[in-house]
Amino acid sequence: MDLVNHLEGRLLFAVPKKGRLQQATLHLLAGSDIKFKRETRLDIALVKNHDIALVFLPAADIPTFVGEGRVDLGITGRDQVAEHEATSPSTDYSGVEEVLDLGFGTCKLQVQVPEKGGISEAKDLVGKNVVTSFTGLTEQYFARLEGHEVPNGFNGSGSPTKRKLKTKIKFVGGSVEAACALGVADGIVDLVESGETMKAAGLKAIDTVVTSTAVLIKSKHPSNEKLVNLIASRIKGVITAQKYVLCQYNIPRAKLDIGRHITPGKRAPTITSLDEVDWVAFSCMVEKERIATVMDELTSVGATDILVLGIENSRTD
Repeated sequence: MDLVNHLEGRLLFAVPKKGRLQQATLHLLAGSDIKFKRETRLDIALVKNHDIALVFLPAADIPTFVGEGRVDLGITGRDQVAEHEATSPSTDYSGVEEVLDLGFGTCKLQVQVPEKGGISEAKDLVGKNVVTSFTGLTEQYFARLEGHEVPNGFNGSGSPTKRKLKTKIKFVGGSVEAACALGVADGIVDLVESGETMKAAGLKAIDTVVTSTAVLIKSKHPSNEKLVNLIASRIKGVITAQKYVLCQYNIPRAKLDIGRHITPGKRAPTITSLDEVDWVAFSCMVEKERIATVMDELTSVGATDILVLGIENSRTD
């Protein structure tokens, strides 16, 4: 099939083609009932049940395609969005808008130096060699340390003006953590998730440039705003379902207020009278990470028949 000729009239949705965000993104799409089949070696997949085409791109490129209006929606890291905006400032017609924080892919873009070196503060790197994959954010960061005004505006041709830094920023596409050991850099600016890679390379973090999670972004002029809002609503529903469980239990009517206090619900609990006049039944959403503690508290005040049910999907405010 000639996919290019089947894109007309479809909303273009960019998703990571590989890397740390891809699997969670695919799970999110499945939960949102976005059905597709990606053919081997093809970076475009037509969605079967909506007028959408998925475009598989490197996460770092997605803000550019969305910001220029080449695609309508995208999922990438907030770090990548910030890097794009550092190098290509938004205008009335270009740039991206964040729709949702997706709550996965949490990491930090951090300034790192050798553990056994003499550098303990980021200002000690001013005038030295720094290696990174995020040159835009790194230049902004060191410009502030050096006392430059950020942003630095535009020159007569409409391009961002370059500020002269004492600090030498070098781009490396991968294995940034090896730069110090190889003598290429005095420090690096790189993403940190668990910190294991950083420690294994003999590095320590001395400052954070950006804290990042995966985000849903859209262009400023999407081709189908209604469909964008529908997809955003579905994704939000999946995220909420992942965060909450449904808790149901019975409790003496005399302890109604205690039940409300322990399980206030997302908006309010559903309370139903039982055939036994002195008892009521509660049903409410509880944050998944709190449910064990909530169950313990309910048991301690005399609640019985406590059930916890998973939520497959949701639509909530």
